Amino acid sequence: MICYNCGATLTQNKFCTACGADVTRYKKIVGLANMLFNDGLEKAHVRDLSGAVTSLRRCLKLDKNNVDARNLLGLVYFEMGEYVSALNEWVISKNLKPNKNIADDYISMLQDNPGELDTYSQAVKKYNQALSYCYQGTIDLAVIQLKKVVSLNPKYVQAHQLLALLYLCQEQWEDAKKELLKCQKVDVNNTTTLRYLKEAEAVLNIDEETTDTKTKKSILENSVFKKEKDIESYTPISHHENRAWVTILNVIAGIVIGVAVSYLLILPARITEAKEGMDESLKSVNEQLDARTAKISELEQELKTAENQNDKLKSELDIYIGEDGTMTAMDNLLQAVELYLNNPESKTEIADSLDRIDESTLDRASESFTQVYTDLMGKIGSDVGQSYYDTGMRAYQNETYEEAIDNLTKAYSYDNTNGDALFNLGNAYRKSGDVIRAIDTYQKVIESFPDTEMATRSQQFINELNNE
Repeated sequence: MICYNCGATLTQNKFCTACGADVTRYKKIVGLANMLFNDGLEKAHVRDLSGAVTSLRRCLKLDKNNVDARNLLGLVYFEMGEYVSALNEWVISKNLKPNKNIADDYISMLQDNPGELDTYSQAVKKYNQALSYCYQGTIDLAVIQLKKVVSLNPKYVQAHQLLALLYLCQEQWEDAKKELLKCQKVDVNNTTTLRYLKEAEAVLNIDEETTDTKTKKSILENSVFKKEKDIESYTPISHHENRAWVTILNVIAGIVIGVAVSYLLILPARITEAKEGMDESLKSVNEQLDARTAKISELEQELKTAENQNDKLKSELDIYIGEDGTMTAMDNLLQAVELYLNNPESKTEIADSLDRIDESTLDRASESFTQVYTDLMGKIGSDVGQSYYDTGMRAYQNETYEEAIDNLTKAYSYDNTNGDALFNLGNAYRKSGDVIRAIDTYQKVIESFPDTEMATRSQQFINELNNE
C-alpha cells in the first residue's frame, strides 16, 4: 500500500514515515475496498455475476484506481453479454495503468475481431429498438427483435430477462420460464431473474393444481408482478457510455464556472483602471503605427497585384504548352470515355485511365472537363471502389500493408461513402508504423462519419498512439 500524499510505501504505523500524513482512515478505506474486491471475486467464481457487479462497483467507489477490480468488473460484464460496459471498464483501466495491464489483451481480443464486434454492436442496436417497441406498446415487434438479439448474443442477460418479461405480459408462462432458466445458467443469483421465475412457476403451478377460473384470477391479481413498471425499468444501452469521463468533465466545468465568476465580478474594475492608464500611451504609438501600416499596405497591395499578374500569365503559358499535364489529362479522359462507350463493363481499364489524371489538373481544368470526369467517376466509382477495397483488405489480412494502403486509398477516392475503407486505411498506416498518417486518417473518419462505432474506435486509436 502506498501513501496517497507522497507515493511512499506505508508501514504498520498510522502515519506515513516519509511525509508524516495521517493514513488511518485511508488504510481503512483501502482495506474495505480490498474486502469488497475479494467478495466480488468469490461471487464471480460461483457465477453470482449480479452480486459480483454490486460488490465491485462499491469497491471502485472507495478506490477508483483499483485496476484489478476494473478488469474483473469488465470480465463480469463481458460474461453477462454487456460488451459495451466491459470495454468501458477496460479502457479506463488501461488509462490508469498503461503498461503491463491485462486489459490490453481484453481490448485487443475485441478489436482484432471486427466481425464479432460488429455482431455485438448489432445486438445492442436491436435491443434498443426492442425497448422502443415496448414503450410504444408493440409487444410482438419487440419479441421478434429480442429473439434476434439473444441469437446474436446468447449471454445477454438483460435481453433474456426482457424477453421473458414480455412473455409474462402475454401469459406465455412456459416460454418465459425457458428464457429465465437460460439467464440462470449465466447469472445464478440475479434477483430480477429469480423474481420473474417465481411468478412464472407460480402460475404454472396454478394450472397444474386447480382448474377453478376464479381462483386463478384471484391469485394472478394478488401477484407482485407489475409488467408496466418492470418494462420501464429497462433502459437503452449506449455505444459511447463513459461515466468516468462524465465525472471529469463535470469537475472541469465547475472549475471553469468558478474562474468565470471571478472574472466577471472581480477583474472588470481592475482591468478598467489598467486600461485607462495605458490608453494615452497607446494612442500616440498607434498614430505612428497607422501611418507606417498604411504605407506598408499600399506597397504590399502593389506587390500582390504584380505577383497575381505574373502567376496568371505563367499559368496561361503552361496550359498552352501542356507543361501542367492538361493535354495528357485530356487524352486520358478521352481514352476512358471511349472505353466506357465501347465496353461499359471494362471498369478496371476505365479506372486505370482516370487514375493517370493528376488531381492538380482537375483544379485548373475547364467546367466541361470536370463535369465529364465527375459523371464517369459516378458511373464506375462504386464498383471500382469495392474492387479496390476487397483487394486492399486481402492485402491487410496478409500483412502486406503497403499494398493495402495503396488499394484502400484508391477505394476511398472512388467511393467516399465507404467509411470501412477509410477506417481500415488508418489501421494499415498504424500497423505499418506510420503514426502521423494513421492519426490523420482516424481524424478524417471522426469528421466524415461522426457518431459511429468507427469514429469511437478511431478516437481510441488516436489516444493510444498519442500516449505511445
